[in-house]
Amino acid sequence: MDIKAYIESGILELYVAGTLSEKENEEVYELMQKHPEVLQEVLEIEAAIVKLTASTSQRDSDHILQRIKQTLGFGSDKDTKVIPIAKPKYNWITYTGWAASIVLAAGLLWTVNQNKQLQSDIQIAETQQSLLETQIANSKNSLEDANVLISVLRDDNIKKVPLAGQGNFANTFAKVYWDKDSERIFIDALGLPDPPEGKVYQVWSLTLTPLTPTSLGTIDRFTTDANKIFEIKNANESEAFGITLEPAGGSESPTMDQLYTLGVVSAS
Repeated sequence: MDIKAYIESGILELYVAGTLSEKENEEVYELMQKHPEVLQEVLEIEAAIVKLTASTSQRDSDHILQRIKQTLGFGSDKDTKVIPIAKPKYNWITYTGWAASIVLAAGLLWTVNQNKQLQSDIQIAETQQSLLETQIANSKNSLEDANVLISVLRDDNIKKVPLAGQGNFANTFAKVYWDKDSERIFIDALGLPDPPEGKVYQVWSLTLTPLTPTSLGTIDRFTTDANKIFEIKNANESEAFGITLEPAGGSESPTMDQLYTLGVVSAS
């Protein structure tokens, strides 16, 4: 639609005057919402009408009436014939009412937009606060984990088991800190590369005679953990520990050609 031609067509003046059909009024109202220039034109028309109304109301109406009578050759009020004139369908009060309605509609649109912006700002602020709280909680947990690890490293009763790289993965390494009293191990896996997509590292407790592997679980947070230190429960009488690369979810038995590291628990 050519908005400029639409504005110049005179339909907006008829809209302000209230002489359009209901369907035409709806069409103009929709265009006012979509095109700011249409709304601006309507507001300017209404402003002109309000200004004209104010100017007219300041005149002395009796004086104007007498001048009209003299011009038309009427005599005194007694000789004047009263000619009934049909009351116009719309007067200036009606026009100003339309103007007030349009201004009110524009104000409501502005209020709705401001409310949406405020809601968006509140949601952003809440999201930022949630992220900050998460970061604080993570920092607190990291500090607690660091304190626990320091106590483990300083405990002479903790068994330290180095895990050396195996086969095609000779350049990898890891270390296990085994706290038998609390039945847990800490794995320092910094020497392992990030697993491929769809794969996870799985930790095994081994007895050597006969060779029996027992799964201690998978390291699911490997890529997201910056320190690469993981705590795992271990209630087994382990004689060795190994780490293999397995499909996501883990395997019932270790995939031996994917054995990355292996280390035997020292007898001392």
